[in-house]
Parts: sequence; structure tokens; C-alpha cells
Amino acid sequence: MNIKFDPNNVVIKLCMSGMVMEENGNTEGSIMMFLKAWHEATDDYERFIAAYHLARQQKSITDKLKWMETSLQCALNINDDNVKSAYSTLYLNIAKCYEELCDSTNARRNYELSNSYKGAPSDEGPFYHGTKADLQVGDLLIAGGNSNYKPNLKMNHIYFTANANGAGLAAALAKGEGRERVYIIEPTGEFENDPNVTDKKFPGNLTRSYRSKEPLRIIGEETEWVKLTTTERHKWRENLAKNKGEIIN
Repeated sequence: MNIKFDPNNVVIKLCMSGMVMEENGNTEGSIMMFLKAWHEATDDYERFIAAYHLARQQKSITDKLKWMETSLQCALNINDDNVKSAYSTLYLNIAKCYEELCDSTNARRNYELSNSYKGAPSDEGPFYHGTKADLQVGDLLIAGGNSNYKPNLKMNHIYFTANANGAGLAAALAKGEGRERVYIIEPTGEFENDPNVTDKKFPGNLTRSYRSKEPLRIIGEETEWVKLTTTERHKWRENLAKNKGEIIN
């Protein structure tokens, strides 16, 4: 199975709405939205995401534990690279619940499981990088260039993703006048989860976004991805201008 994170998925959109309510202090509204997401979920992937957000909102530790374990079980049922990055976070939250319940045996077991899933990502791709630069197969993309999003910021890493639509978004927002390009790349060295998205709004790295200090080699070009509408592009640029899309380097 190879699940792609889709921001237009009904359950993900409901959870995003719930998180906006949460940020605005409307806790009751956010819980209602996450419950709606849970009831509208049609598969384990959607249930895993909805249960995680419901777990975060529970005041009772036993309720939080129940929902977090539900989320984990749904994630384990999927057994997909897109979801494995969330295992460490889920086990960690479960361990903390057991610790608060003074169950040291289960707390220790879940801390150990959380640690066992930490480390370098196991994603095997294919991987993509979006840009407006006109490049050739065999060319290397290297870190140290200027950020597409913040003027005068030198990037210590080069970013890429296993989601062609995510790379297409990066291409649409990249500086330059050239046409949007999504290149198929292979990392030449170690890479890590992109800290800008990992464990931020969703557990783990569901967008399969990565970064590396080592060059990325271009091995082809992708021509099929979902293009942004003019309205969507304008909205993304507004968010970036407000620093909502800030890249942490």
C-alpha cells in the first residue's frame, strides 16, 4: 500500500478546521470537528488521524490513552511508509499516559517502542524536488543556495519529498520566471525528516518531506502532478508573506 497525504481529503480538512478552532481558543468546537472527522472516516488511515486529534483533546488520561491506542492500532493496520513515521510519536504519547497512570511497566515498554522507531527515515521513494530551474538528468542539486521563501537566508539543507504534488507546490512557489519543474531525484547521502512538518499538525511525517546536507542527483522529470489554481497560489503566497510558511533551517 502506498498512501499519499491529500490536503483535500474530507477527514484531513475537518481536522485542519478543528486545529484552527483550537488555535482560536474554541476547544469545544474543535472537539466537535474531530468527532465529526472520526464519524466520517471510512478507512484506517482516516481513523488514525481523527483518533490522534481526539486523543490530544481529552482531559481524562484514560480517555486520552484509549484514543491514542486506537490511533496506533489503525496506523499499525495500514503498515505503510507514509504512516510509519508516526509510530514513534504515538508510542511516546501512550508511554506518557501510562506514566501518569503510574503503570511503569507499560510506560517503559512503550518508551522503548518509541525509541526503536526513531532514527533515519526508511522511505525508499521515489523522491521529487520542485523548482523553476532548467536542469538535466545527472545534474546535482546542492545545499547552500538562497531560500525560495525568505530573502537572504542561506539554506544549509536541500529539501525533497516522496509526494509529487508536494514538489509541484514547491515549484509553484519557487522564485524565478521559468516554468514549474518537478524532478525525480535520488539522495546521494543521508537524509532526515523535514522538521518544518514532522510532528507539527499531524503525527510523524505524513507528507513524506525530507532534507539532506548531501547533494540530490536528478534522475528524471515528472510531468504529472496537481497544479495550483491562481486562487490557491495567491493564498499560499499570502501565507508565506505572513511567515506561516517559514522554513526552519
